[in-house]
Amino acid sequence: MSEESENIQFQLTDELIEQVELFIEEENDKELKKLFDEFHYADIAEILDELDLEQAIYVIKLLDSDTTSDILTELDEDIREKVLKSLSAKEIAEEVEELDTDDAADIILELPEERQQAVIAQIEDEEHKAEIKELLTYDEDTAGGLMAKELVKVYETWTVAGCMRRIRGQAKEVTRVHSIYVVDKEEKLVGRLSLKDLIIAKSDQKISELVKVNVDYVNVNEDVEEIAKIMAKYDLEAIPVIESDDNKVLLGRITIDDIVDVMKEEADKDYQMAAGITGDVDSDDTILELTKARLPWLFLGLVGGIGAFLIMEGFKGVFNKYAVLFFFTPLIAAMAGNVGVQSSAIIVQGLANDDVKGSINSRLIKEMLLAALNGLILALFLFLFVWVTEGSLNTALAISVSLVMVIIVAGLIGTFVPLFLNKRGIDPAIATGPFITTSNDIFGILIYFMIAKLILGI
Repeated sequence: MSEESENIQFQLTDELIEQVELFIEEENDKELKKLFDEFHYADIAEILDELDLEQAIYVIKLLDSDTTSDILTELDEDIREKVLKSLSAKEIAEEVEELDTDDAADIILELPEERQQAVIAQIEDEEHKAEIKELLTYDEDTAGGLMAKELVKVYETWTVAGCMRRIRGQAKEVTRVHSIYVVDKEEKLVGRLSLKDLIIAKSDQKISELVKVNVDYVNVNEDVEEIAKIMAKYDLEAIPVIESDDNKVLLGRITIDDIVDVMKEEADKDYQMAAGITGDVDSDDTILELTKARLPWLFLGLVGGIGAFLIMEGFKGVFNKYAVLFFFTPLIAAMAGNVGVQSSAIIVQGLANDDVKGSINSRLIKEMLLAALNGLILALFLFLFVWVTEGSLNTALAISVSLVMVIIVAGLIGTFVPLFLNKRGIDPAIATGPFITTSNDIFGILIYFMIAKLILGI
């Protein structure tokens, strides 16, 4: 690939897809290979996502495993699942042998259990096979499930000259050398080695004289979200994984690209949850899958609507005497829902970034004061509007006071619920969706009519 072509950003066009499809139809393998030689494997994956299944499989089987293995990791999950179904256990094994252990384990984990065993049995590299089998034993949401076994490791007893020789051999198996880790004779992590220090050191110096013992690490059972926070906080490109805090045997490493994938998946999940969608779905899923993901929250909204109806029916007498209250009900419900979502969104974001400190009580007091200030400003405007349009001081007072109270309660609920869920180990992102909106609608309407009835003396 020329330097000029490397600097041109890839663009997926209809013309390019048509050209690929034509080469496949004509079985013009030479031109097809020549075309794909110009693209990064991630770009090829993007092209395959636009082809039909048979065409995608044709390309996968045409290109060498060194390229297609990386392509498989970039394919859309649904497309990859279908492609893997069409490949034999031997063909999949040839693909995963070209991948780092973490990516290989991820691919195998997507297969049915019987096929997993069949693929593993076909892997010829025994060391690679053993490392993949080890990774498959860990929970996918932990450091063990995310780490790669490939790393550059040296012993503290080695000399600089001996270390340099061995590093060259190890580096061939590592895609990117972010750090050089130092271990003792029991394979326990001692620290890390600066490449600069290694280069300028005397050849007969011991590694123990150069090692930096102050190194961040995570244990193999650490939750991936916590790892993401640690790496973001300390700007780490990679972090070593040890067996436990008591037994610091070096097991592998996690790199920033894996963490970026985790953060993207978590963001997608939280966004869908906030929108009232359960499960991991996308627009290409079947109608049944989309319905199963959306229906639970829609049903919650239906129940909330019924609850609001029952509350309003209980205040028929208020409506009969002050019909104007009815027309402000949507406003009260909307304000309650909006304030609740705003409060919960800020708390959820703070929890995700590990910025929420202190007690729940202090958070609630702060939110109550904030809601009261916002409520008073909005209520003043609403008071003037109702007074001018309706000509009733009591009605204006009832509606505006209700608004202040509704906003305060909605803010407290929006703050308390995600904090409470987080304390109970439940994803607080659930609190930013229809759950908060529906609960605040109900409480808002109830508070509205109770205060109106009290002030108007009905």
